[in-house]
Amino acid sequence: MSENQNHKQALYTLVSVFFFWGFIAASNGVFIPFCKTYFSLDQFQSQLIDFAFYGAYYIGGLFLFVFSSISNKDMMNEWGLKSSIVKGLMLSAIGAVAMVIAVNGASPNDSTAFTYILGALFIVALGFSLQQAAANPFAISLGHPDKGSHRLNLAGGVNSFGTAIGPILVSLALFGTAASANINLEEEIANNSITLTVVQYLYIGVGILFLLAAGLFYFSKNLPDGKQDASFLGASKAMTSLISITIILILIFYQVFRQYVGLGDGESLSAESESLILNLSLLALAIVVGGLLISNVFARRDSNGWGAMQYPQLVLGMLAIFTYVGVEVSIQSNLGELLKTSAFGSLNDTQIAPYISMYWGGLMIGRWTGAITVFNPSDKLKKWLYILIPYIAFGIVLSVNAISGFEVKHLFAFAICVAIQIAGFFIGKDKPALTLKVFGFLGLFAMLTGLFTTGTVAIFAFLSGGLFCSIMWPSIFSLSIKGLGKYTSQGSAFLVMMILGGAIIPPIQGKLADIIGIHESYWVTVFCFLYLIIFAEKTTKIFQKS
Repeated sequence: MSENQNHKQALYTLVSVFFFWGFIAASNGVFIPFCKTYFSLDQFQSQLIDFAFYGAYYIGGLFLFVFSSISNKDMMNEWGLKSSIVKGLMLSAIGAVAMVIAVNGASPNDSTAFTYILGALFIVALGFSLQQAAANPFAISLGHPDKGSHRLNLAGGVNSFGTAIGPILVSLALFGTAASANINLEEEIANNSITLTVVQYLYIGVGILFLLAAGLFYFSKNLPDGKQDASFLGASKAMTSLISITIILILIFYQVFRQYVGLGDGESLSAESESLILNLSLLALAIVVGGLLISNVFARRDSNGWGAMQYPQLVLGMLAIFTYVGVEVSIQSNLGELLKTSAFGSLNDTQIAPYISMYWGGLMIGRWTGAITVFNPSDKLKKWLYILIPYIAFGIVLSVNAISGFEVKHLFAFAICVAIQIAGFFIGKDKPALTLKVFGFLGLFAMLTGLFTTGTVAIFAFLSGGLFCSIMWPSIFSLSIKGLGKYTSQGSAFLVMMILGGAIIPPIQGKLADIIGIHESYWVTVFCFLYLIIFAEKTTKIFQKS
């Protein structure tokens, strides 16, 4: 096999890894409401699935940074990108085995089994964090550097496809075919007609795929090792700050989880405990925000030992990534419970999947559209592609749902939301700050519309959050690392750590839902989009001054 063919084979395998990330992350949107019913959880507890999954990304990134700081070597470059991906795949495979064990014989209302499930998801995502840290630069290395961005966009498009079909496949695995959509889940669980056994089969399959992918990378001798200069730019004060924030977060959430200790089956928390959990969760948010802002204040006074944290655009960008991931995850993670209410159709767990799929499909639509400029089309062609590509992607999402046996007529009206997103792309003019601001305002308007209405209008307003979140990651990323110079790589690592937002913001909304109602809890998303608008404005002013 020629080296070029070998590289192509590795690229296709690498693209499948991107698919896994999207597939499992998006399928949590179906798994969360199912676990809430199966284990009799409150809304906050159900959001701990996101807490475990996205918290692992932060812990994984922090571990690499601390380990590199102590050894004074960039461990990713020391191991090599190829070896790092293999290690990440093996770790995720271990997590898949742990999931199989965790759900084996898990009975309804078994809180211990749910805890084990969270632990297994944490291990799977810990492997993902290592894979993602290495996969992007590795994709660039698999061929000519000038085509590196094209390969990343291919991988990103497949990742988005995984997010669109993940909820559908997991729903079919849990509930059977779409024809059984009118089943009573609680009765089926009580009769043992629906159990977590199917999750075992799913993770056995996923675990095998992880091992096959790891084997292909490991035994492909002609692939580049991806080893680079392992010299490391230390940032001892930044490391101390991040470790301190982490320790405080651990102490806070230890107190949160203690509130659930000793509760019997069917027993609810007291009003005092509910308020305490919400206040502690908000304190955790304040620790992250305050800790990073205070760190930047000290770093700007004396940059020695702070590394990339001396740059305000980077620290503000860390908070923007935190907020963006948090709102993107929180909208869909709480959507299943919202759709169960009478004001939103009184849907049951088996009918939710098409909506979760369309939400993540909105991200796919936006990302495919955002990738158009990479291929340098003429201005005239680009305008046409801005119109055609979103509706092609929209059609693919509808087709996947229809082929799976779900009714899709009620989703046709989402085409109006797609048209609004297209207008946003034209207004944004491929400028990161302007695009982020435009989509931030569109997201803010959508959330307010959803809050002040009910029924179909509100559902599509909340679903459109996926469309408006779709291009925020690259926009925030490019603005945050601008002007960092030799600290660009370190700043990028700090930004990836802030996927932590997906672990903290959804539980806050979940507990708010327990106290004031699921619909009203979406006020959390309003404040998230508001900050993203502020970030776009602040960075514009920072760069105007420099």
